[in-house]
Amino acid sequence: MNLEQNFFDRKDIFAELNPQQAKAVDCLEGPLLVIAGAGSGKTRVLTYRIANLIACGVAPWKILAITFTNKAANEMKSRAQKLIGTPAQNVWLSTFHSFCARLLRREIEITGKFNSNFAIYDASDAKTLLKQCMSELNFDPDKVTAFQGRISDAKNALIDAAHFRELKSRQGGDFGKNVAAVYELYEKKLRENNALDFDDLIFTTVKLFRKYPAVLEKYQERYRYILIDEYQDTNEAQYVLTKLLADKYQNICVVGDADQSIYGWRGADMRNILNFEHDYPQATVVKLEQNYRSTKNILDGANAVIANNFERKDKTLWTQNERGDKIKFLHCAADKVEAAIVASEIQRLVTGQNFMYKDIALLYRTNSQSRLFEERFIREEIPYVIIGGLRFYERKEIKDILAYLHVIDNLRDDVHLTRIVNVPKRGLGQTNFNRLREFAAESGLSIMEVIRDRNRLAQVPSLTPKFRQKIQNFASMIIMFTELAKTSSLKKLIEIVLHESGYLQMLHSVDEGTAVENAARLENLGEFVSAAEDFSKSNSSNSLGDFLNHVALITDLDATDTEESRVQMMTIHAAKGLEFPVVFVAGMEESLLPHSYAFSQAEIEEERRACYVAMTRAKKKLILTAADKRMVFGKERDQEISRFVDEIPPEFLETVNLNNPRSQNYTRRSYTPPTAFRPARVTIPVSKKTSAPVTSWHVGEQVNHRKWGLGTVMDVDAKTITISFANPEIGVKVLGLKVAPIDKI
Repeated sequence: MNLEQNFFDRKDIFAELNPQQAKAVDCLEGPLLVIAGAGSGKTRVLTYRIANLIACGVAPWKILAITFTNKAANEMKSRAQKLIGTPAQNVWLSTFHSFCARLLRREIEITGKFNSNFAIYDASDAKTLLKQCMSELNFDPDKVTAFQGRISDAKNALIDAAHFRELKSRQGGDFGKNVAAVYELYEKKLRENNALDFDDLIFTTVKLFRKYPAVLEKYQERYRYILIDEYQDTNEAQYVLTKLLADKYQNICVVGDADQSIYGWRGADMRNILNFEHDYPQATVVKLEQNYRSTKNILDGANAVIANNFERKDKTLWTQNERGDKIKFLHCAADKVEAAIVASEIQRLVTGQNFMYKDIALLYRTNSQSRLFEERFIREEIPYVIIGGLRFYERKEIKDILAYLHVIDNLRDDVHLTRIVNVPKRGLGQTNFNRLREFAAESGLSIMEVIRDRNRLAQVPSLTPKFRQKIQNFASMIIMFTELAKTSSLKKLIEIVLHESGYLQMLHSVDEGTAVENAARLENLGEFVSAAEDFSKSNSSNSLGDFLNHVALITDLDATDTEESRVQMMTIHAAKGLEFPVVFVAGMEESLLPHSYAFSQAEIEEERRACYVAMTRAKKKLILTAADKRMVFGKERDQEISRFVDEIPPEFLETVNLNNPRSQNYTRRSYTPPTAFRPARVTIPVSKKTSAPVTSWHVGEQVNHRKWGLGTVMDVDAKTITISFANPEIGVKVLGLKVAPIDKI
């Protein structure tokens, strides 16, 4: 590099950096791994490193900086321009997908398969095309989400359609073979449409580089200096793309933190950052351990938790910030108490400690946890906003069951009837239903008035006999529900509707690709049943109409959601990269954090990283909450305090006894942090199944049946246990507790 071609005084670059940041910024040649702890200034390091490269004579257009979101890329570019002016405009700073799209516009015609004006299909466009493919192959297009997920996973793992077909033919199983057939037809139609989907952008670039070495060398020469942000979140395709580009000059700087790798479920591979020194033996490693965000107590508590993970790079965050308040742990008697206490604490912080609502974040592991807090905040007139997710009563599965209840309560409600007449699928074609709806409108009747009357239904022209029979079966079911509503409790009515309508069976009978999504929907429906039971207990009325009015008032937030300053509610995963003066982490319980679906050592470690991320979002105050009892599918369940609470040393933690008898008698479990770093890419064994008889079962626990395989506990009483098995052919079974051949995982 020509050190004389300075655009400005390099002293300006280093004046505001601490020694480790300065070391990372000044290490310009060769591979560099920057292990950037939470709140340690990684964006500043990346920005100042770009400035230093330019100050040392590197042409801006020879620098490629990649991050994961357009927002982060724009922020970095803005900072660089403020620091060094117009030269920063010529740095290629973008997301992986934007970089690949721009490159392919220039180079894709060499493949002979696409023109440079190719279309880029978003998820919705891709889903439409996949549905066409599935219809042509006589597969149920309603399963498109499962197929789309599998094809996306394959592309992100750099597995093309032909290779995918070979893999699935060896593995066996109809689902995989069906996906392979759809994948091949989908790729054919994409080429015919001169289109790439979002996953293709990276996959096609990698294929192009591998097949055409001259093109790869062209871009290796163009981008001699490569910077990658959030490297722990890269998947296989992104890893290979980066490796190919950096292979010639190896001037690659990656920034990230294995302790904040929480996206394994969507393809991120933490081993990419753990193995960087193996990929680049001459790499320089710089640790950014000074935290500028949190108080000492918060940081020390978070360090103690994450130290219990084996698969990580050793580091200890420290700060010059004040010691601050201890982490507060509110041990509540029940989930409704938890919501009330959090609301009370928020009001106290705002009215008595000069915090604003927008300074406060409420984090939780699953979206279903938001419901009680939303209802409490509305009651207490606490303004809030859901970040990165829908309000509880706006989620599809909740709107579906509410539509059933509205029709049961008001048989003339055609809007809600239209929503659920074919949910789950009942073979009621849209063409026939449109004819029925038009006839009802022309006759001045509701749809239900037509379909429950055989003579009127016979007058609707052009309906097939099969449709007539199925629509009458639907009407009979709704009438049965209306009769039950007169005598049954709300909870019982909703449970019957969920079962008899086939809605629960629809969510249980899923392909592999929709298991996670439908598990979340089941959790939300369970929370809805709990909401109905809460309403019945806290109101003199048990009527369906009153309950629907109650819900309508909750969802109509026009009057309450008007302040700009609002409490920010979100999942822990949505909070990554953010920071707040005050953070509440709700549901610090076994089965929530860590989640019940995490039963291997590797999965528990990812849950612990999620806890660490949640804790390190807090700047001044961190409040953890847990409930001894929580409503699950309308039944009160005993909960156990999360192991992660026990991993926080007592000197950093203040446990608040909320007149809870179990708080007084609670005994902390003892944990010893690991003493050595376990090498990356070691397969961590799944926890062994217990061989001793299990006498205590909880909803959400994973089990193994000696004949039917894996399942999830859905309900338990004194004599029976209800299990939803992963194999859709088995489905849901009710077994005798004393004789069931099951093991707890």
